[in-house]
Amino acid sequence: MQLFPSFVLASASPARLKLLQTVGINPIVCHSNFDESQIQENNPQELVQILANCKAKIVAQQYPDSLVLGCDSLLVVEGEIYGKPDSPDEAIARWQKMRNNQGVLYTGHAIFDGKQHKNLSDCGTTKVHFADIDNRTIKAYVNTGEPLKCAGCFALEGKGGLFVEKIEGCHSNIIGLSLPLLRKMLQKLGYDVQDFWQNDIHLN
Repeated sequence: MQLFPSFVLASASPARLKLLQTVGINPIVCHSNFDESQIQENNPQELVQILANCKAKIVAQQYPDSLVLGCDSLLVVEGEIYGKPDSPDEAIARWQKMRNNQGVLYTGHAIFDGKQHKNLSDCGTTKVHFADIDNRTIKAYVNTGEPLKCAGCFALEGKGGLFVEKIEGCHSNIIGLSLPLLRKMLQKLGYDVQDFWQNDIHLN
């Protein structure tokens, strides 16, 4: 029987953890505590991949025989890069720009495979079309606190889903982890996603 490495999520994001658990992967969770401000890069696709790599690399040092997944997300609207807002006022100002507009959500993915001494990185992109909501609704949404926890200032899987009119591309990528991209990256490393399923269902 082949023994597969432990799966480690180098992120404190509850949304990413829930996505993995939904598809049968129950990872070890280890937050990297990486200081993102030290990375300066104007290309959003490059930036999220660099940040994902840095986070995965730090955690891989603690779990050298495991498969470590690092991720990072940001939203680009009219050429401006957005991560998590720093304050409620900033979140309100962003939503006033985002409403009746569209943006592209970038999520960088990095996998460090300690057993094979290999690593991969890739980026998922999804276009998001936002609803035309009034200032009262924006303030009420920001007051829930949800936008302050999210790259792009909204959570598709939460109240923010009310204000997304349409998406073009991978749905889970917006939540913080593209499940189809993860499957493809695992395949490149020689794994099947089901190798990491953990459940109590057994077929006779």
